[in-house]
Amino acid sequence: MPRALTDEQRDLVDAITRFCKRECGTGEQRDALTDHGREPHNQALYAKMADLGWLGVSLPEEYGGSGLGMVELCLFLEETAYGRAPISGFGTTVIAAAAYEKFGTEEQKRKVLGGVVQGRVEAISMSEPGAGSDVGALTCRARPTEGGYVVNGQKTWCSNAHIADHILLIARTSQEGSKHEGLTQFLVPAGTAGLKISGIDTMGGREVNDLYFTDCFLPDSAVVGTPGQGWAQLMAGLNLERMILAALMLGTARRAFDDTLAYVRQREQFGRPIGSFQALKHRIADMATELECARLLVDDVAAAIDAEPDRIFAREASMAKLKCTELAKHVTLEGMQMLGGYGYATEYGMESLLRSTVVSTVYGGTSEIQRDIIGKTYGL
Repeated sequence: MPRALTDEQRDLVDAITRFCKRECGTGEQRDALTDHGREPHNQALYAKMADLGWLGVSLPEEYGGSGLGMVELCLFLEETAYGRAPISGFGTTVIAAAAYEKFGTEEQKRKVLGGVVQGRVEAISMSEPGAGSDVGALTCRARPTEGGYVVNGQKTWCSNAHIADHILLIARTSQEGSKHEGLTQFLVPAGTAGLKISGIDTMGGREVNDLYFTDCFLPDSAVVGTPGQGWAQLMAGLNLERMILAALMLGTARRAFDDTLAYVRQREQFGRPIGSFQALKHRIADMATELECARLLVDDVAAAIDAEPDRIFAREASMAKLKCTELAKHVTLEGMQMLGGYGYATEYGMESLLRSTVVSTVYGGTSEIQRDIIGKTYGL
């Protein structure tokens, strides 16, 4: 089904497609840009996108952005993922930038949003060793002191902290009330004294980090929004976070599908293309149908968010995140199976697509958490 895009949206998609083909369209190019998959973010490529004005696609014009909406942001994410552009820092950057845009001071907005448009990376730190899906259980403490706060504790799984200019930290500033009360957001420059960033080796390369805070002083000016209201501020950003992950995985799933389709069309066994055998043909048909459903869901939810930007679409955004991440994992696994031994070979790229999708059902709220949220919206 053709997409109902405006001329401007179509031009954006076409420009991204051409850029990705030119800059990272071959395995050799991607290997050079990512140190053979070990570095999922390439700052030089990212800077080229900044020069084209794409990194500020959804940011206000007064800070150098394009002032566009969720639809355009999702198109950018989907197409860069489809083009396999190594810009893993962008997702966390947009999530953090939205928090500063909604709750930050004017100085914070100029510093962070202006930097994003110029190609700087931002990070956000929520998870702790004992607080993952249950974010309200975090214990990293920011103790009020004269002129600011002193932070002590450990954070973990912080994506892109090692390449970020700032980290949006969520820490506990009060023990009073429920576990969702007393949380505060802080802007932490990456080089702040008392902060140690330590990389975690993963199958996806260098992307996530442990953060250790030891008597780390943050001035009052580092507070983002209202002290003690960090949980409510986090909830206000759920639409964005889930749609970012949905769009990224939709693009990745499309790429895995197209690569699989190209292979089964040309690979011959028993005297004919393997895609002509019913066992594979029907699986291709099922994946194509599911991809179309996922695309329609993402497009529809993104348009709804643009129509009502202040509304939290808890059910719909969770559905989009759940559908696209689970589908991406399924499609890449199917691609591995249909490519046979070649699916396992780094030369063909399917194994790297699989590595980038298996974690998508975990980060940003696991699939189990998304299902729980969806169920609650039905009164269950």
